[in-house]
Amino acid sequence: MSQPASRPVPRPGVLDIEAYVPGKSAAPAGVKLHKLSSNESPLGPSPKAAAAYGALAGKLEFYPDGSATKLREAIAARYGLDAGRIVCGTGSDELLQMLTKTYLGDGDEGVFTEHGFLVYRIAILAAGARPVVVPEKNLTADVDAILKAVTPKTKIVFLANPNNPTGTYLPFDEVKRLHAGLPSNVLLVLDAAYAEYVRRNDYASGLELVAESENVVMTRTFSKIYGLANLRLGWLYAPAPIVDALNRTRGPFNVNGAAIEAGAAAIADEAHLAAAIEHNDKWLAWTTAELEKLGLKVTPSVGNFILIHFPKTAGKTAKEADAFLTQRGLILRLVASYGLPDALRLTIGSEEANRLVVAALAEFTAGK
Repeated sequence: MSQPASRPVPRPGVLDIEAYVPGKSAAPAGVKLHKLSSNESPLGPSPKAAAAYGALAGKLEFYPDGSATKLREAIAARYGLDAGRIVCGTGSDELLQMLTKTYLGDGDEGVFTEHGFLVYRIAILAAGARPVVVPEKNLTADVDAILKAVTPKTKIVFLANPNNPTGTYLPFDEVKRLHAGLPSNVLLVLDAAYAEYVRRNDYASGLELVAESENVVMTRTFSKIYGLANLRLGWLYAPAPIVDALNRTRGPFNVNGAAIEAGAAAIADEAHLAAAIEHNDKWLAWTTAELEKLGLKVTPSVGNFILIHFPKTAGKTAKEADAFLTQRGLILRLVASYGLPDALRLTIGSEEANRLVVAALAEFTAGK
């Protein structure tokens, strides 16, 4: 008979988790900081969202609406959806964790691609299941490889579309082909955190697929284009039985009142959204072209960030470029944890920040 442990022991899988490390946000003393490491909006939130947030200051002693009704109805009105099929959460991160805890258990498998969002692995392991990592093709999800990885133990497939940190995406026809190839008991989670930025005619976030399927969920966030990252707010759209299951496991007040009010105001402010899209369209194209002129390879991106590749040559590496930029207050994201040790991810920032990064990398590549 085995002896009991001498202290509490976490469930299998927990100690296999490598904690998520956010992008750094510090610069040397006396240097102006341009934080371009977390894909935050350079325009900030809608003024209407900020006002709605501030208006709640006199009501902090009250619990929020546990169903986030105002926010769900605002989202539903914006997209023409059934509010009853929307679930809100503390960022889409919480929603991803909620899905794994509801649909994964010991011995199950969750599938995602090799450069997919790090939280997928964390959420799968936290649920006691096994993460299955699928190779990509040209830094892009490969539908055939994903389908090949599916086994009788597979319960969830995660697809970030567009993907972070690569900025690549799958056309909607490919997403539909992926869904058609999955067993009906496997949940397809379409993580569309950057959907609002995409300007491609063959792209769709997944709302249509959710509407006509029983095993598809789409997740979204207010942290990126809506500029509400500090409030931690996300939402998902799902079939009614999945919503029912999630609402049974969801914390009763998982979204705070300030987030509900600010989110509802943000999603209704179409002018601010349009300005954020216009800014990103202009500076994504400009920054990409300018960096390519320096001889740097840039993965074509449909998000609000770009992946810049550096050589392995001493003095020219991604790690050395990161140190060089940091000394100038330009904070990018090292992505070695995503299996990309020779690249940096740059968030499209303000005009000033974008121009400073290009100028600094011109110095760096020239060896000045």
